[in-house]
Amino acid sequence: MTPLDRIRNLAIIAHIDHGKTTLIDSIFRAAHVFRENAQVAERVMDNNELERERGITIRSKHCTVAWQDYRINIIDTPGHADFSGEVERILSMVDSVLLLVDANEGPMPQTRYVLMRALRLGLHPIVIVNKADRPNADPHKALDKTFELFLELGATDAQCDFPVLYGSGLHGWMVRDLERDPHEGMDALFETIVERVPVPRGDENAPFLMQVSTLGWRDHIGRTGTGRVLQGRLRRGEPISVISTRARRAEWQRQNADDDDWEVVGVELEKATYLWTTKGLDSVACDEVGAGDIVTIAGPKALGIGDTFAAPGLEDCALPPLDIEEPTVSMLFMVNSGPFAGRDGTAVTIRQIKTRLERELRTNVALRVEETGRGDAMKVSGRGELHLAILVEEMRREGMELCVSPPEIITHRDRDGALLEPFEDLTIDVPVDYQGTVIDKLTRRGGRLANFENSNAGTVRLQFRIPTRGLIGFRSEFLTDTRGLGIMASRFIGYDRWAGEISGRNRGSMISMDTGEATSYSLENLQQRGELFVSPMDPVYEGMIIGEHARPGDLPCNPTKRKALTNHRASTKDQTVTLDVPRALTLDAALEWVAPDELVEVTPKSVRVRKALLTLEDRKRLNKQQAAAGQAR
Repeated sequence: MTPLDRIRNLAIIAHIDHGKTTLIDSIFRAAHVFRENAQVAERVMDNNELERERGITIRSKHCTVAWQDYRINIIDTPGHADFSGEVERILSMVDSVLLLVDANEGPMPQTRYVLMRALRLGLHPIVIVNKADRPNADPHKALDKTFELFLELGATDAQCDFPVLYGSGLHGWMVRDLERDPHEGMDALFETIVERVPVPRGDENAPFLMQVSTLGWRDHIGRTGTGRVLQGRLRRGEPISVISTRARRAEWQRQNADDDDWEVVGVELEKATYLWTTKGLDSVACDEVGAGDIVTIAGPKALGIGDTFAAPGLEDCALPPLDIEEPTVSMLFMVNSGPFAGRDGTAVTIRQIKTRLERELRTNVALRVEETGRGDAMKVSGRGELHLAILVEEMRREGMELCVSPPEIITHRDRDGALLEPFEDLTIDVPVDYQGTVIDKLTRRGGRLANFENSNAGTVRLQFRIPTRGLIGFRSEFLTDTRGLGIMASRFIGYDRWAGEISGRNRGSMISMDTGEATSYSLENLQQRGELFVSPMDPVYEGMIIGEHARPGDLPCNPTKRKALTNHRASTKDQTVTLDVPRALTLDAALEWVAPDELVEVTPKSVRVRKALLTLEDRKRLNKQQAAAGQAR
């Protein structure tokens, strides 16, 4: 076991794409975690296929590096706002944080959020101005904005006196003085960590105590809990008390982050059957752990996030529960009832969907799954669109076929009965030429401009306070309006009064009236009525949406129509059919685009959009019933 004064525990926090995982690659190389001739992939901590494809960290990961005679435990955290709750729980395991700030973008919404949580816990961050070698980088301006952010968030004098490093995580160098120090090596980073990260608090001779900060799952073993040992020692096979706690009020009901209204709901005597620590990236089984160690424990059957593990007899030392982020968006996961069900993958039943969702609940603590009373659908709620889209993508890659409904926000009512909805803090960097269009679109979606900043480099930064439902479907529209030059980022800030009606998609759908293969003859005429989603020879079915209508209202059409064969030579016989490239619908784009009466059909090979009711007669009948119900009111 490493002596307590030689252990350093810290997390890397930053906004998405500011370089957390890339920095860890350079730390591994500098600490010689891998042998010299080993072939190591970029962003080695992103070991999930989806993480590599999207270039984001979805789940936090723990690694350990050795520098001189110190053991440094580093936790890589997600940067996307949909996974911000996991960052909060991780901070309870560490004694300091490395706050990465992009030298060009400066502090962004997620930077503000994670820094606020770190400061409230009394942590003293180390600031790293990353990507300082980029052509448009302005490290000193980014540092000034970061210092202003510390002041805005109420940091103490000691917290504001933070150490600063400049460097490039991609090229593997960190320095204290950007102008004078040579741009090579990571020694400055290691030295700063050893000097400025506090030694873990805890008495090695006291009774054992720790709190579960993250959950995992291992086949043939079951659920595991990971956390930092706060005091004492624990040997494998020893008994421990598992103390479960819960907050009396949901997250959205609390007035502030310091609310301590919680209670103990259960105490069980269990056994620590397995113990693991980390060496490099690998989990290593061990026989004993002590104060300061970050350890994974298996054995207790009833194991939840925020549970306290204590030595028997310490049941009165329960720790306050950790915040579990409340979901803000929900979708229906449904059985694929389309005519093409089972062609690309496995047409699953509702029982199989439920089993897969229950397996996800073992580790994804921010997810909620509810019965709907229907025999073909389950209601799944999460922190945002991306949170749920990641789950759908994982299911399709497992070979499953299913349909999902458009995302809907989750509302609540306060004590006075007023309707509350989730709001977000939105930051947009956009060229000056497009600022008017962006402001107009967001104002129509319920957004309120909170701050305007001109960078004097041809771009402006806009900050909005906007309802979450106002952002659903906006990203693709935003990229079109700004010719792909705009950057947007948002974070959930809480619930507030209902913002009124917000207009949705102002264009209708082009709906197939027949089943078969799309023909170039038919598509050539249809592309004049809107933007197509399909190409010639693509299979279509009745009720499938084959394009976006250029006008409001749906357009039934027949994309399978073929040119009539006659004995007469047409004057246009030798003309070549010219078709525009159809819009490729990804899963994220489809979830943003669909209307309330439409579904996204997801299979291992394709993503389609369709009407919830496939036949035109069923849709007309439903419209008549809704009209009659409206008149009755």
